[in-house]
This record gives sequence, C-alpha cells and structure tokens, in this order.
Amino acid sequence: MPSAGLPAEIEVPTTIWPSYGDGMDVVFTRTGERRYGLTITAPGAPPRGMDPAPGYDDHIPHDLVHYIVEAELKLSAGLYGRAAKGGGSFLLLGDVPGRRERSRKQRRLKKREAHLREKDHAGSADMARSEHLAAVCDLAWRRRRLSRGERPPWVTEPEISEEDRPAVERVLARLDEVAPLWNALDVGGSLAFTWPSAHPVR
Repeated sequence: MPSAGLPAEIEVPTTIWPSYGDGMDVVFTRTGERRYGLTITAPGAPPRGMDPAPGYDDHIPHDLVHYIVEAELKLSAGLYGRAAKGGGSFLLLGDVPGRRERSRKQRRLKKREAHLREKDHAGSADMARSEHLAAVCDLAWRRRRLSRGERPPWVTEPEISEEDRPAVERVLARLDEVAPLWNALDVGGSLAFTWPSAHPVR
C-alpha cells in the first residue's frame, strides 16, 4: 500500500505510516526474523535509509539506541540531526530513475554532508558524543535490564563518567520505554518517530 506523502510506486513494509507534518519522519521496521531497516523522510525529499541496517537485536537495535541518544539529548549535529538538514550517510531508497540519476543524487548528498560538516563546528562534537553515548547506553541498558542468560558475552560494565551520568540515566529511562515496544513487533511492524522527538508516534 503506498503511503501518504510518498510516490505511488514506493511500497512501505508496514501498515502504519502516518504523516507527521513538517518534521523528518524516522521509521524503524522489523523486516525479517533477525533483520531491520530504517527509513527517513523529510518534506520535499525522497526517502533515505538502510535495509538491512546494522546491529539488529531482539531487544533494541543499534541505530534505534543511536536515535534515542540524539533525540533525548537534543544532539542536533549527530547522525539524525544532519539527516534532518539534508546530510548524513543514509542511502536513497525506492525508485530513483537510472543509474546516472541515482549517482548524481548520492553525490549531491555527499556534498551536502561535507558542507554541513565544514559549516557546523558543533557537528564533530555532537557526532563524537552521540557515538560515545550510544555505545555506553547500549551496554549499560543491557547490563541493567537483561538477565545473565539473555546478555551476550560482549556486554561488560561500561565506565560512565560523573559528567555523563545524568545524560546516560535519561537515555536509559527512555530505552526502558522504547525497548518493549520494539521487542513486541512482528515482522513488518514499525516504530515511528518525528525528529527530534524521543517519543514514538502511535
């Protein structure tokens, strides 16, 4: 079924794809038994994303942890903040006519990302903070919430600085809300957000 705001030829792998107005939509979809994808759409722009996306997990996938970190802490120049400004490393999805046109659009996206990186002095700090806190929060959440039997062997106790502790606690509280929603999804089900909100749209 085509979705509101998307060209008719693009099929969306979920039954729920609401229109959120002027913000960037970020949708995490369970696309297989051990696979997920993510799609971002912004007004007037073609959909971008990844399928499959890296770091699948039954409890909460890596890129969803990343999203929650950036949205909860208002990191506007991290991965998703840059995507909202037209940059980022997400690939074009759907029908982009012809290889030349697809290559041209990808080059334009890379050029836009380079411009944002150069222009945005906070960008590298936000990106580094996002990467650091996503790793710390992922480990800390798994240590606190999963039983020893559920925990992968690589999950160790992360070192959390006193400076980072309040931010980590905020993110962990939000992950506690979002993880059960993700875990309950069947294949084809999605969690949708409107950037920069850390609350899923139902």
